Amino acid sequence: MNNYLIPANAKKSMLILGLFTTFDLILFGIGVGLTLLLLLLLPVEQITFAIIALLPALITGFLVMPVPNYYNMRTLIASAIGFYMNQRKFKWKGWCFPHGEEKK
Repeated sequence: MNNYLIPANAKKSMLILGLFTTFDLILFGIGVGLTLLLLLLLPVEQITFAIIALLPALITGFLVMPVPNYYNMRTLIASAIGFYMNQRKFKWKGWCFPHGEEKK
């Protein structure tokens, strides 16, 4: 009865606020900083310029947003791209099949 089960949230203690890595916070900080800079430089009285100014913070916020079964949206998108871009046709190389040409 000396079984040890690792709790599901064991890795959360390694994250900042239990949700973010350092890279996530840097990425989001760059997005917010760029948004603040654009808010100062663009005429935000017009709705199109206001939307353009807010896009960096919205996009980086979306990328670091936590989702179930994945770490965040950034890893979900990377997994989806890796799935569709990598080879999905697996070649059998088992112990019962010779490699290369079949012997006659």
